[in-house]
Amino acid sequence: MAATEESKPKKSKLPLVAGAVLALALGGGGFYAVYSGLIGGGDGAGGGGHGGEAHGGGDSHAAEAEVAPMPQVSFVPIQPVLVSLSQIDPPAQLRFEGNLEVVPAYAAEVQAMMPRIMDVMNTYLRAVEIQDLRDPAALLRIRAQMLRRVQVVSGEGRVQDLLVTTFLIN
Repeated sequence: MAATEESKPKKSKLPLVAGAVLALALGGGGFYAVYSGLIGGGDGAGGGGHGGEAHGGGDSHAAEAEVAPMPQVSFVPIQPVLVSLSQIDPPAQLRFEGNLEVVPAYAAEVQAMMPRIMDVMNTYLRAVEIQDLRDPAALLRIRAQMLRRVQVVSGEGRVQDLLVTTFLIN
């Protein structure tokens, strides 16, 4: 039995180490190729695009080409809303201010609907209970509810978002 144990050759770890080194080298080379823009450089830079240019000169054009243009939006300010929270002791007030992000073609129409929008916001904020405001995700839910109500009042496709600038309980 002792002869069979000694006759088994030990497995060499050389292939394992060589494989690990090769994997690291290929990973590092791939990272460098992508990071430097040799691969996936955006505007057709496949290695030959950076030939005689200085390093700083070619990258600025690629960065400009990758940036999407800003969407055309208008912002309609919302008058401050002050709501009494009489359910708590001592009574407090909720102050809300924001802007409506609208399609520029409909900005005047949304501004004309502002009295109705303010009515919807006041009605909703007065119905909110103090327990709803204690939740960390309350502002997200309130914002979504008010946005949906404003979209119903102003008409679909006119108001894209509701931006909250002040939400304060004092």
